[in-house]
Amino acid sequence: TSFSTPKKKKRDDGMREHVTGCARSEGYYKIDKKDKLKYLNNSRAFAEEPPADTQVRNPLLSARRSEQRRLLSSFTGSCDSDLLKFNQLKFRKKKLKFCKSHIHDWGLFAMEPIAADEMVIEYVGQNIRQVIADMREKRYEDEGIGSSYMFRVDHDTIIDATKCGNFARFINHSCNPNCYAKVITVESQKKIVIYSKQHINVNEEITYDYKFPIEDVKIPCLCGSENCRGTLN
Repeated sequence: TSFSTPKKKKRDDGMREHVTGCARSEGYYKIDKKDKLKYLNNSRAFAEEPPADTQVRNPLLSARRSEQRRLLSSFTGSCDSDLLKFNQLKFRKKKLKFCKSHIHDWGLFAMEPIAADEMVIEYVGQNIRQVIADMREKRYEDEGIGSSYMFRVDHDTIIDATKCGNFARFINHSCNPNCYAKVITVESQKKIVIYSKQHINVNEEITYDYKFPIEDVKIPCLCGSENCRGTLN
């Protein structure tokens, strides 16, 4: 008596019929290229076709957005401009990406044009005291973490983005930067936000001046700008 492996059949609707009644018991299915192309074409067509209800809502959404812009512009004169910009930044974040940088290791790059004097990104991390920062810095050195992602806010407050930060920690230093860092207060809490100094093009690297304190042991600068100071500190 010979046993033959049950053939895996296809139904008329394109779905595969499982002879044993269970897909897992029949092993790996090899999908034909024709079936793959058919699926890809169908899914692509579905993705390109906007839902019917979206077409109806678009005029309403457009009207709401224009009304919001009108209200924001009317508040500009009476409200704190930094707070207003920060709320706008939270509402619609800039499109940014991190990838290899010619300055140092990883860098942050713009994926859309950014106008001058705009909030680019908030420097996010843990707010810690100077004592904790000193302890962590030593621990990071022992763990072999080469880069330090600590940003001083004031005399006794530091933002540590080493293990719980966002893309802002990848921004490299430059002696001729296109951005600058500014401390703002939002709901009684100090935050560090990166502003654009000038127009930034797509795929241009985001940079700012670290403004490290002057020390005897120098850290070489690799920004390559014409007015490079040679060191970060």
